[in-house]
Amino acid sequence: MALRQRGLTGQAVELPEPWSSAGLTIVLPTYNEAANLPVIVEALFALPLTGLRILVADDNSPDGTGAIADELAARFGADRLTVVHRPGKQGLGRAYVDGMTRALEAGAEFVVQMDSDLSHAPEYLPQMLGTLLATDADVVIGSRYVCGASLAREWAWHRKALSSFANMYVRVLLHLGVRDVTAGFKLWRSSALTAIDVASVRSNGYSFQVEMNYRSVQHGLKIVEVPIHFADRREGESKMSFKVQLESAMMPLSLRRRAR
Repeated sequence: MALRQRGLTGQAVELPEPWSSAGLTIVLPTYNEAANLPVIVEALFALPLTGLRILVADDNSPDGTGAIADELAARFGADRLTVVHRPGKQGLGRAYVDGMTRALEAGAEFVVQMDSDLSHAPEYLPQMLGTLLATDADVVIGSRYVCGASLAREWAWHRKALSSFANMYVRVLLHLGVRDVTAGFKLWRSSALTAIDVASVRSNGYSFQVEMNYRSVQHGLKIVEVPIHFADRREGESKMSFKVQLESAMMPLSLRRRAR
C-alpha cells in the first residue's frame, strides 16, 4: 500500500499526544561515519518526538566513530543514546539485528532503521509514525519508488539504473507488493519485529532489506510506503562491496526456493 503525501521542506510534522511521546528507538548502524554521526544525532533529537531514543551500533570504526558516539551519549545522556561497540565490521544486517534485538529487549514500542549518512532525512520520522498509527500499519517504508518520491540529483545514471533494476528484479521474483524492496528507511512496530523473528535473520546488505520485507509479507503484516527524497551521503564512502552485491542478487532466489 502506498500513500501519497507532500514532501517535507525541512520542517517536521508535529503529532498530537500520545503519538508524539511514543517510545521510538532509532537504530543507527555505523562504520566510518565520524563526520555524519554528530549531525544526524543532533537532527534526530531536535524532532518533536519526546519518546525518541537512539541506539548506535558501531562496527569498531577505524575513524573513531565509536568514540564520537560515546561522547554524544555523555552529552545527551545514556538514557537517550546507547552505544553498542561491536568487535569488527560484520555487515549492515548484523548491526541492525543486534540493534533491533536490543531495542526490543529494552521495551521500545516502535523501532526505526535508517542510514547514518544523512541520505534519510530525520524530518520524515514524525510523518512516518503518524502514517503507521493512522493506518494501523505494521511497517512504514520511506520509499524512493512511489509517486512523489525522488532520488539525489548527484546520483549518476548508472547508479539510478542499478537501483531501479535491483528493485524490479526482486519484485518479479518474489511478488511482494512493495515498490521499494531494497529501502533501508523503515519504521516498525515492535510486535512486527517479534512476529518475523528478527533475531533469526542472517542476511546482510540489501539482501537484509529484502528478507525483512519477505518475512513481513509471509506473516501477513500491513506495509505502507510513503514518498521520500533520497539524498546522497554527506561525507564518506559507500559500503556497497561486490560481496554485498552478490549476496543481494542471490537472496531473492534463495527465498523463492524456500517458498516452494
